[in-house]
Amino acid sequence: MIALLSAVIPSTAADAAHDAAHETAARFRHGTYSVACPTCHVPAGVLCLARRSIHAARRDRYLQNPKPTGLVPLLVGRAR
Repeated sequence: MIALLSAVIPSTAADAAHDAAHETAARFRHGTYSVACPTCHVPAGVLCLARRSIHAARRDRYLQNPKPTGLVPLLVGRAR
């Protein structure tokens, strides 16, 4: 996706957009950022110490037990 983005947007703007996407996901604990990283020992909701990447162990831990979240949980009907 970054290759496509860098073709349209200059590299410094693409870099900033990519960093912002990772920071937003971490801040709201979306996806792999909802679990702690066993490689760099950061808690859930914190970026991995490697810039712009997620360690494989963190990704594997998330994929073992993903937490389903809706875009608007309050508007989604409850299962009865």
